[in-house]
Amino acid sequence: MTTELSAPGAFRRLAAIVYDCFLLFAILFVASLIPALLLSPEIMSNNAANDSVVHDLNSPLEGGWYRVYLLSLIVAFYSWFWRKSGQTLGMQAWRIKLESSDGGKPSWGQCLVRLAVAVPALGLAGLGYWWIWIDKDGLAWHDRASNTRLRALPKPSKK
Repeated sequence: MTTELSAPGAFRRLAAIVYDCFLLFAILFVASLIPALLLSPEIMSNNAANDSVVHDLNSPLEGGWYRVYLLSLIVAFYSWFWRKSGQTLGMQAWRIKLESSDGGKPSWGQCLVRLAVAVPALGLAGLGYWWIWIDKDGLAWHDRASNTRLRALPKPSKK
């Protein structure tokens, strides 16, 4: 007997987003540290004058290429998790699963559309997320646009 899983509420979605932001912050921190160390040898050596301040050092982490690098890591993070298991770490902790509208794994294209629409949905005071309270199916803007849906997974049964 299969039961239809319900859409998660706003609190669970927000909690999963916050949880994922902590993990993503750590990933982006390490991802920024690596090129900073490789491209700024003065950081690793004592060649910089002791009276210089950090913001006076040449920073390799500026400009468009750096932003593209970080954005590609964010896209890879979400897309990989969503394609692999339908869940990021935050979604696992809050028992939320992403699936295509047909019940399968979302495609790469669906993941990209979902991310592209989720940013303005969150940026407009979260209007695209709060939309779940109005939508008859409990879908946010990025759910509708990408033809995906979130499902609240039941608690595992105790043995």
